[in-house]
Amino acid sequence: MPDCNSNCSACGEDCPSRTAPQSFIKEHHPDAIVRRVYGVVSGKGGVGKSMVTSQLAVLLRRRGYAVGIMDADVTGPSIPQAFGIHERAVGTENALLPCVSAGGVQIMSINVLLENENDPVIWRGPVIGGVVQQFWTDVIWDVDFLLVDMPPGTGDVSLNVFQQIPLDGIIVVTSPQDLVGMVVEKAVRMAERMEVPIVGVVENMSYAVCPDCGKKLFLFGEGKSKEAAKRHDLPLLAQMPIDPELTKLVDGGKIEDMKCDALESVANVLASR
Repeated sequence: MPDCNSNCSACGEDCPSRTAPQSFIKEHHPDAIVRRVYGVVSGKGGVGKSMVTSQLAVLLRRRGYAVGIMDADVTGPSIPQAFGIHERAVGTENALLPCVSAGGVQIMSINVLLENENDPVIWRGPVIGGVVQQFWTDVIWDVDFLLVDMPPGTGDVSLNVFQQIPLDGIIVVTSPQDLVGMVVEKAVRMAERMEVPIVGVVENMSYAVCPDCGKKLFLFGEGKSKEAAKRHDLPLLAQMPIDPELTKLVDGGKIEDMKCDALESVANVLASR
């Protein structure tokens, strides 16, 4: 075209010089083996993405799969604490080796790279995004499943993960509150725009079980996540209870001792994909 300014995004002409869409996908380390990658996401914080990620990793590991967790929540990492990992990761000249839990779950998090795990990470978005990218490109994973514990919301790091890591799908985590529709909507729209499949929805903190009679008590209401999932034609994969014993295990670094099976249905879905 004689008047072409090379800005294909602002042009409706179908010409031979139109620029093809650019892929930002990065290759993992050449020595790594990663068979499937799933992100655990939410449109807001505080709904329990790390809890869902940890439990799902434990359940898949118990089935004999090699499992890894990439803790992409750089400013609020909690995965190492849940698995009782406090040592620092080691590396070679050109790679990082993930830490391995007592039960064999491979883990990479900013907390295993800091000199003091209690130091805050006061970094700007591009730096944090670069670190998460290195968790993919520089770590020698050897896993059947790599679970990415995403930061809350739809900001820089989430965008980097969606663009740079070849996700096989995402699991959307919600809680039973009135704003759950908005939470699901944000996560779904981002996944659709980035062309990433959505496996389904998991509702955390769905109910508490009465210790005397065993009755389920829906403290925050019932049915909101199911309605939100239905609006987007997504399955509600699981409803997780409020379990004080599980909280104690996480605080004590003993998540692998859990007996809760609320996510068995999710593990079944991932294993069958």
